[in-house]
Amino acid sequence: MNSADKAEQLTRRKQRVRKRVVGTAERPRLNVFRSSAHIYAQIIDDLKGATLAAASSLDKSLRTSVKSTGSIEGAKAVGKLLAERA
Repeated sequence: MNSADKAEQLTRRKQRVRKRVVGTAERPRLNVFRSSAHIYAQIIDDLKGATLAAASSLDKSLRTSVKSTGSIEGAKAVGKLLAERA
């Protein structure tokens, strides 16, 4: 299996999930991406196509207060910041 096949499988999987999961104004979608070093989170209204709130471990307020941005402690801090912004 080459990388093109894997990329196609990933795309199909994303499409299969996203046709069922839709964020509305009453119940927005939470999108979380975790790299090896950082955590990013967004609250999205898919009907408007707009991001309502976003937070990441790269925010200046979290860089100084959190020791490790890719840890559970960092994820909790990002979630708390996202909840405040929402």
